[in-house]
Amino acid sequence: MRRLAGAVRLGRAFLKRHRLACLAAAVALAGFGCATRNPYFDPAKPHHTETGFRNNYMQGPIGGSFLTWQWERLTEGLPKPPANGYRFPLDKPDIAWLKANRSETTLTWIGHASTLLQLNGVNVLTDPIFSERASPFSFLGPQRKVPPGLQLEELPRIDVVVISHNHYDHLDLDSVRALNAQAGGPPLFLVPLGLKPWLAEQGITHARELDWWDKTNAGGIDVTMAPVQHWSARGLTDRFKTLWGGWIFNTAAGAAKPFSVFFAGDTGYSRDFADIGKKFKGFDLALLPVGAYEPRWFMHNQHVNPEEAVKIHRDIQARQSIGIHWGTFELTDEPLDEPPKVLAQEVLKAKLPPEQFRVLRHGEMVKF
Repeated sequence: MRRLAGAVRLGRAFLKRHRLACLAAAVALAGFGCATRNPYFDPAKPHHTETGFRNNYMQGPIGGSFLTWQWERLTEGLPKPPANGYRFPLDKPDIAWLKANRSETTLTWIGHASTLLQLNGVNVLTDPIFSERASPFSFLGPQRKVPPGLQLEELPRIDVVVISHNHYDHLDLDSVRALNAQAGGPPLFLVPLGLKPWLAEQGITHARELDWWDKTNAGGIDVTMAPVQHWSARGLTDRFKTLWGGWIFNTAAGAAKPFSVFFAGDTGYSRDFADIGKKFKGFDLALLPVGAYEPRWFMHNQHVNPEEAVKIHRDIQARQSIGIHWGTFELTDEPLDEPPKVLAQEVLKAKLPPEQFRVLRHGEMVKF
């Protein structure tokens, strides 16, 4: 009884201390929203609704009770710290070479879902977040545990930025503002439906919106937005109001070195990936989330675990996959260093060569 009373007192103190962050997260996850009309509504598209968007293959809530989850975390002391603390290896790529490179195909993992892709002379940045916190607040919310593998000032000039959805760990205001102000002019921002007006409010006007299966060309790279199973929200009333999705890159016909990439962003497992595999017949490289998956009762519809990431690898017929969305922000209940260990086990269980699906060190650059 004393233990329960102590936990209650601790919980009250925690909630009081972090009431702003808890309120913001709880409201965003609770799904309160106003019934404003979706200006993009197309009744011929099943994922469109009159007030926003929905997933292809699931109905009902995306998760469970946020407050129940937070209480479980509090009383069970989750997440546990990594076995070696938060000392993750950090590579330092050759910055001068990256800035000069316009011919080699490379990938550099910056951290979380942020990567630098160099394709056919085009520098592409995925879901850039360089801030200290993934949060609407500078003083509360998930704090970065490992510094970015590349700092903003170390990047080559970025030609294209793709955003998978508007959650704070994937669409970071300070980062997109800084990229928009880069020397030599702003990059082209490719975003899901509904985010172009938000960008314009921040002074970012060099942007294109895409719906699922829409295709555009950026610097000679064919870019397609693909459906994944997730959701969107940044505030109190905008759950499912803007679209979310993955991104597909194909060097255009006649490229010196044809190469294709699938960037999943953030997703639960669904039949969308079989659809993508059927439509595109495989990829040279896939960037797939492998972290932020526990507890499964809350996360399974919105975040894949390593076992499901291996299924996606097979569904989309990827020749090689790199695990992202782990090791940077403590967002869920598994230890921050767990996903690569579980991924290696699942790759072995699936009888795949270890090099076919692996992770990189923060800041590691690989050539293809």
